[in-house]
Amino acid sequence: MTSEIVALGEPMVEFNQTGERGGRMYLQGFGGDTSNAAVAAARQGASVAYLSAVGDDVYGHMLRDLWTAEGVNHDEHSHHFSFLRQGSAASRMRPQDLPRERIAAARVLHLSGISAAISDSACDTCFAAIEIAKGCGVRVSFDTNLRLKLWPIARARAVVRELIAQSDICLPSFEDVSAISGLDDADALADFCLRLGAGTVALKLGAQGVLVADETQRFRVGPHPCTPVDATGAGDTFGGALLARLVAGDDLHAAARYATVAAALSTEGYGAVEPIPRMAQVRAAMDSMGAA
Repeated sequence: MTSEIVALGEPMVEFNQTGERGGRMYLQGFGGDTSNAAVAAARQGASVAYLSAVGDDVYGHMLRDLWTAEGVNHDEHSHHFSFLRQGSAASRMRPQDLPRERIAAARVLHLSGISAAISDSACDTCFAAIEIAKGCGVRVSFDTNLRLKLWPIARARAVVRELIAQSDICLPSFEDVSAISGLDDADALADFCLRLGAGTVALKLGAQGVLVADETQRFRVGPHPCTPVDATGAGDTFGGALLARLVAGDDLHAAARYATVAAALSTEGYGAVEPIPRMAQVRAAMDSMGAA
């Protein structure tokens, strides 16, 4: 089955402390940056596939059930692993495990800094997937998602810079690019990514919205009014929604505006996946602002 967007990375089953019963009550949900983005894109109407490795256990089955429910394609017959104390299942991804045909048939390959940070073999897998994509005219989307607990800053800086250089659509956060560049101005950070080789940069500025730039244009989209309670996964929602609208044919400005609204709505509920809005909710919010 052909999918417009193929995402690669590490999914998670999350448990959010609710504060009830002395902090002993937890709400189960799902996480993992590229999985969140895949769900977000699917909820906006894009056809999406997810490449990873999960445990052949209760949590792995929960994740596969999530993707099935969300309409995110995944291969039930590929490699499955059990979780061990050292190394997650996804950290054992290898280049030879990649489904080349699925990547080659996509319009966008999406991955993140976490996808590359979880192990050396996962990092190799990211670059192998990019090589397949580039060779087949598939655009590469990269979200920096820098997590310095996963790798030393020197290695992170080198790998993330190279991944930015390989990206057609770069989705960094202000803090991430500042950490690897030493710069602290939004326009300078966007220029940094463009100079490295990124085709388009959508620099996420949190409560300040997003700065979008490429070789021919530069603009800002302000934040959409919302009542935030939990920002977990908001950046992933932005990325997934942006990619969904781009493959649907929106121009860059329209796609960025839509994605900004989707990201804002995702902060109005708890957890990374549950509050991700669907297309009808985003359109309604945009229409109400237009009427106002």
